[in-house]
Parts: sequence; structure tokens; C-alpha cells
Amino acid sequence: MAQAKYSRVDGRKSSSSYCSTVTVVVVAALCLVGVWMLMSLPASPVQNSDLPGEKQKNELKDEVKDTIATESNTKQFEDNPGDLPEDVTRGDNIDSMPQGEKTDESPAQEKQEERGEKTDESSSQEKQEERSSESFGPEAKSDDQTNSETANDEKKTEDAESNKEDGSEDAKTDGDKSSSGQKKDIADVSGEVKTESGDSEQKTVENSDEVTEQDKLKIKEVDSETKEQATTEVFPSVAQSELLNETTTQTGSWSTQAAESTNEKESQKSSGSEQQAGFSWKLCSTVAGLDFIPCLDNLYAIKHLRTTKHYEHRERHCPEEPPTCLVPLPEGYRRPIEWPKSREMIWYSNVPHTKLAEVKGHQNWVKISGEYLTFPGGGTQFKHGALHYIEFIENMLQKQGVKFSWGKSSRVVLDVGCGVASFGGFLFEKDVLTMSFAPKDEHEAQVQFALERGIPAISAVMGTKRLPFPGIVFDVVHCARCRVPWHIEGGKLLLELNRVLRPGGYFVWSATPVYQKLDEDVEIWKAMSRLTKSMCWELIAKEKDRVNGVGVAVYRKPTSNECYEGRSKNDPPMCQQSDDRNAAWNVPLQSCMHSIPVGDLDRGSHWPEQWPARVEKPPYWMTSSQVGVYGKPAPEDFTSDYKHWKRVVNQSYLKGMGISWSTVRNVMDMGAIYGGFAAALRERNIWVMNVVPIDSADTLPIIYERGLFGMYHDWCESFSTYPRSYDLLHADHLFSKIKSKCSFVGLVAEVDRILRPEGKLIVRDNVVIITELESLLRAMQWEIRMTYSKDKEGLLCAQKTMWRPTETETLTYANA
Repeated sequence: MAQAKYSRVDGRKSSSSYCSTVTVVVVAALCLVGVWMLMSLPASPVQNSDLPGEKQKNELKDEVKDTIATESNTKQFEDNPGDLPEDVTRGDNIDSMPQGEKTDESPAQEKQEERGEKTDESSSQEKQEERSSESFGPEAKSDDQTNSETANDEKKTEDAESNKEDGSEDAKTDGDKSSSGQKKDIADVSGEVKTESGDSEQKTVENSDEVTEQDKLKIKEVDSETKEQATTEVFPSVAQSELLNETTTQTGSWSTQAAESTNEKESQKSSGSEQQAGFSWKLCSTVAGLDFIPCLDNLYAIKHLRTTKHYEHRERHCPEEPPTCLVPLPEGYRRPIEWPKSREMIWYSNVPHTKLAEVKGHQNWVKISGEYLTFPGGGTQFKHGALHYIEFIENMLQKQGVKFSWGKSSRVVLDVGCGVASFGGFLFEKDVLTMSFAPKDEHEAQVQFALERGIPAISAVMGTKRLPFPGIVFDVVHCARCRVPWHIEGGKLLLELNRVLRPGGYFVWSATPVYQKLDEDVEIWKAMSRLTKSMCWELIAKEKDRVNGVGVAVYRKPTSNECYEGRSKNDPPMCQQSDDRNAAWNVPLQSCMHSIPVGDLDRGSHWPEQWPARVEKPPYWMTSSQVGVYGKPAPEDFTSDYKHWKRVVNQSYLKGMGISWSTVRNVMDMGAIYGGFAAALRERNIWVMNVVPIDSADTLPIIYERGLFGMYHDWCESFSTYPRSYDLLHADHLFSKIKSKCSFVGLVAEVDRILRPEGKLIVRDNVVIITELESLLRAMQWEIRMTYSKDKEGLLCAQKTMWRPTETETLTYANA
């Protein structure tokens, strides 16, 4: 054996040609082995060098089960989809495809390449399942899976190693950006969204107007009815460009947010925390207590009035500085009953007053029924129900040949001395919008009852100043035993109704002088007859309602100046031409009449179009020669504003805010312009108080012309309403204007006062204001439902809670 062995060795050494042959064979074998090894490796997606690196990566981090680590080496070298959705893992099977298809990109990759966008995705498996229709095929595995493969895959090529390392770094970056807490995601939106947990995401697209499957904002909805559930709302990108500053442009494109926005967001968070930590809210201590209205409960000012003959003590007397404390809540306060059931009953615990039920219960104003206050729908002049009374008025006029119908031709009504506003409440059935008002007087909480029922009302009085409405805007003015002495002092108070009543409009008067024969009533009727005749008002109907046992008289204002010019005596006198009929804020009453507009393009010379056509069309007196609020010709400005708010309301506010609109009834637009926000909501069971600030363009006549209503107000002062009046407040670039004028904190306290617990606040303003406002709201324990910012403009949606501070602040002027 040894001899044979040595013979073989010696034989090979002696043959150089045989050695060369063996060398060639070995080299060839090694080459074949190397080729086999390369071909046996798992296929790895090849990056396209023509695309930016970020486009080629789509990291999906998944939680990998512990069993993966114990699998065989063969399993570790295979693609393990785990629990990912099928369409997410579809791109992992490239190596099993025919060779001709291996280099093809998935449809999602092609879509990503076409759109050229950067996509950050959540790391949790639950998020992947929710977004299975939006996710692209993964090109990088989860961290755990990648680490496992790295430990076992020693035969991967250098390119494959490089690709895997890049994917791991990007996945880590995504993990840093994403939080395990609940969050809202914006897809295809250049901007930033912050949520309750403070998380944020940024996405960039080249065309934000394109609506795709990814144009969604997923919002954690903390609905008041289902607080323990979270629902996902859609926030289409078509409305994203309409979210912010409408005061400068309607539909202009929003530029991409700068890269430093992330640092700016962190700066906003830190500054907000400092502001929140530095401010402490207190509870207002006042005589009015739960029902505190700062400008109507200024006891110090009322005590020092020289006279109260003309109800000066019921007028507004605002403190020099608005209160910055919070009004307490009634014990046992509950979420208000929803409309329309609220018209018939409310929670007693929300408005714990019984005096009116004791005094007016026999007239069916309000009754106590266990834990409810019930409203049979009656009133002093319509004990058997407001609806019968409303139809009686319409039938009475039609019998006289008057073309009168509630709603279509008579849309906007002013109810003077409204009581609990049952008249206005039942006029909703006729498509009529009624502005009801009454003073805060011995009729305890009458306006508060109305608002709690879901009926529009304000606290006001006919005293020494004009009502906060423009001239010639109401189609009908109604007074049912409203206790206003119309006939005294030259008819000064009736002349104020003449100022706000539209030419051709109706004054409906139901009071004892109309149908009783007592000496006092007879004298008042005679005085009213003389006064209305001198004012050129025509008595078109007078009839007694046999059911309610009351009489009604209806007058009509003239539509021309012919009667005025034909009067033998100029009494009441005509107002000077310099007297602006629209000037109404803190303007003393004038005992004069304004002339009737007669020009074809004069506002008031024609009756508005019938409802609902009037809400959509620009008023006839808006001409292209006029410049609108946004710089366009007035009719175009009006139309653009309406289209804008329809998009924002329908595609954002109604769908993307997580608001349960069935719980929303009383709404206020704190800075209305053309009333587009209210017009966009007109088909819902809500009403909107359109407030035009006194330092803004006077567009309130336009709002009334389109069949809506509102009033003037100065937001440096408190609003003339009770606490807890509104379900939703909307403010478009209002807070920034107030901050430059007066107390910002005072306005925030006022918002808290008039908004109900669980009520919503939607604010659009610059980012600095949004940040400061957010910190103050958080200090009040409000729930910040959503913040959105872009190009230094922002949007905030917040919800008031039941929280009240324990420390009190005594307001001396409200305790005098």
C-alpha cells in the first residue's frame, strides 16, 4: 500500500502536463461552485439609480414572533411574511417569479415612482393592517428580522449587504418619528398635524390637489356619546388647501412646508409648555354665580346709574377689563338633550330655575316635571300652542289677499320680548329663522331656557340704544305682549323697529290694546293708530283668534317715499342724510325715519328672492364695480367664499374633525364675513349666529339678504348671552386681531363661558396664535382634538371638558 501511494505521487510529479490539466479542472470547478452560490442566494430588489434614494425605500417595521429566531437556517434565509396583510407581502415573492418578471416593480412601486413622494409609515402591525390599501410592497424588513438574517446570512453579496444596511437605518429613522401612542396621519399633504399625544408626521407631495386613496387624515374621535371608542375619520386632501388663511386668498395653492418645520414644532411645544405652566385659571366669584354675564351683571356700574327710566339697568355696562376667570358649572350638569326633543324638554339640573314655572306655568310657558323642565309650546298670547298661532297669522293675511307665506317670502324674523322663545322654536317648522331677544330681568332665565332648548336668542332690551343689527334686514318683526311702550316719547322705540324692518316688511302686534276695551287699552290703541299712520305703516289685517282668545294686528312698512313726501306734518321727522341706518353699535336711538331706497341697485329697493334660492345667489345690489373682502369683484368674491366654505365644511369639518354633529345645535361664527360657513351648514338641524366684529368689514347686511342672521359685536367685551349657550364656536383669524387690540386671555375666558361642556372650538389662525391658544386651553384641561399647521398658518379643534378650578377670584364690580 505504501509503495503504491508513493508511486502515485512520484508519477504526478514527473508529469508537468498532467499537473496543468488538474489545475485547469480545479479552477473551473471553483468557478462553477461560485456561480452556483451566487445563483442560490435570495433575490434582492435592485435600486434604480435614476430615482432618489428615498423613493426606492419603503420601510415596514413589524413585531416578529420569538419563534422566528429558533427556525432552521433554511427558514432564516427565506422571506417570512409573518402576520402582514397579503397585499403588503406580495412584493416579497420576486424570487419565485419567472425570470422575465423579476425586475418588474410592483404597481405600488410604480405609483410611488410616478408621484415621487416620501412616505413615512407607522411601525405597529395594527397600523399596517389598517393601511393595507395604502402601503407599498416592503423593501426592508423589520429590525428584528433584519438582525436575524444578518447573523446567519454570511454568503450575501456586498450590494445586498449595503441595501440591507440602508433599509435598517431608514427603518430606525421612521421608528424615531413614529410614536406608539394614538395619532393622526396625513397622507399626501404638505403640512404638520399634532395630536393629543404631541406626535406629528410630515408628508410632501408635488400635487396636493390630486385626490387619491392616501388623501386621508385618521383622527382619534373622542365622541361624547362613545368616549371609550375611537373612530377613523376621512380628511380629504382636496380640502387641505382650503384649511387655513382665507383672509388673504380663497383657493391659492399652499407651498411646501420648509424643512425646519420639525424644529419649529418642537419650539412651539416648549414655548406652549412654558406658557401653560405660567398661567393658572381661577373660578369667578360673583353674585350672578352660574349665570354670570359680565356686561349685564356689572352691579357697580348699575348701582351708579343716574336713572333707570329707560331700562338703562338692563343695557350693557361692560367692565373696563374683561374677566379672566371661569364661570362655575351647575351641580349635576348633563349633556343637553338633542334637538328636536329639546324643544319640548330640558334637564332641570342644567338650568336650575323654578320661578318662571311658578309665575308662567298657567300660560304653558314652562312646567316642572321630575328631573325635566317641559315646554308645552305656549305663551302669554298663545296658550294653546305656538304652531296654531303661527298658522293663524298666515291664514289671516292670506284672507286679506296678502301674498304672505312663512319661510319662502318671509324668512328672517325678529321676535321682541320673546319669553322662552316658543314662537321662534316652532317657526323652524316653516323654514323661518327667528332672532329672539329679551332682557335679563325678573323673568328668570327666559333667554337661557330658549338657548338650552336649541332656539336662537340673545339678552337685549329696547332702551336707549339701537339694537345690534343693521338697517332694513328683517322680513317680519313680532311682538306678542312684549311689554314695550311703543307709543310713548314720539314712538322712539317703534321707530327703532322701523329702522331694522325691511321696506314692505310686516310688524305683527299681539297685545291687549288690539282686542280689549279697557280704557287704558283703548287709549293705547288710539295712540298707536296715530303713530303708525304718521309713519306711513298700513294696517292690513286685524283679527281675533277664537282659540287663544287674543287679537292680532299686522302692519306693513311702505315700499316707496310717496307717503312720506305727502305728509302734512313732518312728524316723526325724516333722518338726516348723514345718519347711517346701519350704524348700530352703542349708537343712541333717534326719533326719525330713514327714507326708503328706490334705486334699482339700492339695497332694500327689492324684496329678496325666495328661500332657499336667496342663500346661494349674490344680492342684486352687489356689483362688479365693488371690491369684495378678498379683493375680487364683489359678486365673484361672494361666490368664491361660498364655494370655499362648502368644500371646507363638507370635506373637512363634517368628516375630518371627529365631531358628532347630531350633538351640535347652537353654533356661532365669531368672525363671519359673507356667512358662507353658516350657508354651508344650512341643510343640517343647526342654526348659526353670525357675528360680525365691529372693526371688520360691515358684511352683516349681506348675511341677512341671503336669509341668514347675526349681529354686531366687539370681542373685547363679553357677548350678550348666558354661560353654556353654544355647542360649537368657529373663529377664522379672530384671535390674532384681538391680541393686537385687547385681552387675549379675556377672549379665551369668554369662549369658555359661552361654550357648553363637551362643546367644540374650531380656530383658524397663524401658528403663533394657535400655539398660545393651545397652551391656555390645556391649562383649562380642554381636550386638544387636532392641530394642523402649514406655512405659519394653523388649525385647531378643541373640546371643552367639565373641569373647573378650585381657587376663586372675586370680581368686585360683580359683587357690589
